[in-house]
Amino acid sequence: MSSVSWIVTTTPQVSGLVGMAKDAGLPVEAVVVGERATAEAVAASGVDTVRWVELGDSTPAEAASTLVADLAESEQPRLVLGGTSSEVKALLGAVAARTGAELLPAVASVEAEDAGLRITRALFGGIAESNEVWSSPVVALADAGSAVQPSGEAAQITAVEGETLPITVVERAVAPQEHVDLGAAKRIVAVGRGVKAREDLALAQELADALGAEVACSRPLAEGVDWFAKDRYVGVSGAHVAPELYIALGISGQLQHMSGMKGAHTVVAVNTDKDAPVFTQSDFGVVGDLYQVVPALTAALKG
Repeated sequence: MSSVSWIVTTTPQVSGLVGMAKDAGLPVEAVVVGERATAEAVAASGVDTVRWVELGDSTPAEAASTLVADLAESEQPRLVLGGTSSEVKALLGAVAARTGAELLPAVASVEAEDAGLRITRALFGGIAESNEVWSSPVVALADAGSAVQPSGEAAQITAVEGETLPITVVERAVAPQEHVDLGAAKRIVAVGRGVKAREDLALAQELADALGAEVACSRPLAEGVDWFAKDRYVGVSGAHVAPELYIALGISGQLQHMSGMKGAHTVVAVNTDKDAPVFTQSDFGVVGDLYQVVPALTAALKG
C-alpha cells in the first residue's frame, strides 16, 4: 500500500475531491479519463501529478475501468476518491473489486490520524452519521465539487498506456421529461398515499398554483404507482428540501419522508389521522379530509 491519495475523474469539477484528498495528509495524484483538456484543467487544480487515460470519440469512460483497476492494483493507493456520476462509480467499483479496498458511499470528510484515516460519511440520507478510523485502503464516493481555479504551476501529465475495453457508443437518446429542482423551491405542496386516485392530484396542483409552489410527493407515489417523476419525491433517497413553506397532504410522516424536508421553515399538515407522526413535526396541523380541506384552502387563497 502506497502513501498517496488518488482522485479519479472524467471532468474538471474536482474542488471537493482535491480538498478532501489534501485533508488526508497524503500526496495527491489524479487519474483523468477522457479529453486532454480535462487532464490539463485538473493538472492546474493543485494536485501533485496527473495520469491521463485517453479515450476515442465514441468510447465511454466505463471502457477504461480495467485499465484504471490495473493501475490501482500495481500502485495500491491508500485512498481513492471520486464523484457520484455513473461513469466514475463504474471506475471506482472496478478499483475496489481489483484491490479489495472498502467502497464507502456518501463520504463527507477525511482527516489524517496516527491510526489511519478518520472518515465521516452520511447514513440513511443524512439523518445519521458514521465516523470511523480506517487503517486499510479505502475507495470513497464524495461530492466532487466545482471546477478549481488554476493554482500555481500545473502538475505533470503522464499518459497511461494500455488497451481499453472494446465498448462503443452507437447512439444517445434522451427521454423527454420535465425536470424540477425542488431544492430551489420556496414553497412546496407535497402529497402522499392519502390521495386516492391519480386524477385527484389536480387538487394539489390547484393549491400549488394559488401559492406559487411546486408539487412534490412521498416515495410511494413516485416509485410505487408512478404518478410522479422520481425527481419529485422528497425523502431519504429523494430530494432534500428547505422551503419557506411545506404543505404535507395525506402524508403520514414516516422518518424516511420527514428527513428529506427537515429544513423547511414552516410545515403545515393535513391528515385524517390525529395521531399521524407528521403532526409532531408540523407548525400547523389540520385533522381532516384533504378532499374537503384543500379545495377550501385553495378557494380562500384565490378569494
